[in-house]
Amino acid sequence: MMQAKGWWKRLIATGALLASPALAWAQSADPHRWQLNMGRGVTASSQNAYEAHMIVLIVCVVIGVIVFGAMGYAMFKFRRSKGAVAAQFSHNTTAEVIWTVIPVVILIAMAWPATAKLIAMYDTRDAAMTVKVTGYQWMWKYDYLGEGVSFTSRLDRESDRIRQSGEQPTLEANPHYLLDVDNRLVLPVDTKVRFVITADDVIHAWWVPALGWKQDAIPGLINEAWTEIKTPGVYRGQCAELCGKDHGFMPIVVEAVSKEEFARWLASKKPAPAAPVEPAPAPEAAPVDAGAPADAGAAPEAAAPDAAPEAGAAQG
Repeated sequence: MMQAKGWWKRLIATGALLASPALAWAQSADPHRWQLNMGRGVTASSQNAYEAHMIVLIVCVVIGVIVFGAMGYAMFKFRRSKGAVAAQFSHNTTAEVIWTVIPVVILIAMAWPATAKLIAMYDTRDAAMTVKVTGYQWMWKYDYLGEGVSFTSRLDRESDRIRQSGEQPTLEANPHYLLDVDNRLVLPVDTKVRFVITADDVIHAWWVPALGWKQDAIPGLINEAWTEIKTPGVYRGQCAELCGKDHGFMPIVVEAVSKEEFARWLASKKPAPAAPVEPAPAPEAAPVDAGAPADAGAAPEAAAPDAAPEAGAAQG
């Protein structure tokens, strides 16, 4: 009896542990431990994807409850042990029309808004700024086009030291182990930012879950994407394409700040203007000695031409 009670206690504890992730039903930004549902994110794209996901999930749950409820009811109510006899018919035209038309209507109703949101995710027009993202083995390079600012971003030194030393990281001492970089990508909030994404060597994939999209970085090709971050904060991601032996050590960190703070940061990253080069002074001319003889090499003055004979002179 005591063993049975202990078994039930373990079962209840396990159920509570499995049910606890329900508290993380809808995360706002980066994924969290034991998260069950996809996150809302911090951009219009991510929130559109979340809303479409939730609509489809609710429709699927309703359909599942109806279908499996009907199956369970039929199997229990009309079971053979109660003397039920199966009906004998080959088909029913009305039923076939109903269970064909209803799913088609449901699919059209779900596809219409989903298609509109998908088209909006690829509309990069009217962007306020453009960032070029280039994937390398195993780091990222960011170019703020038209601003003269570019830098590389790779795994931070502390994470790299820990992974190569064999030391065991802990959540308390290393909360962002393998998810931190030496140079963050800084972006302004409430600003439409266009990304042009490519790679230098192999295929990579630039992915930050809180932004709500993932885009491949392919050598020789340019892919486009855009984002408009609504909430300031730090959002982390990783390369999502198997790009080589150090694929797992290629994190992405995006820091979203206010427009004013971004303007100050961008100005601090721009190279200092070169000092203007003053022209060299012209050499002074040597003084001329008044008593010096004329230049011997000077050409003599041309002799004046003979005067023309006066008109009416006597002819010889």
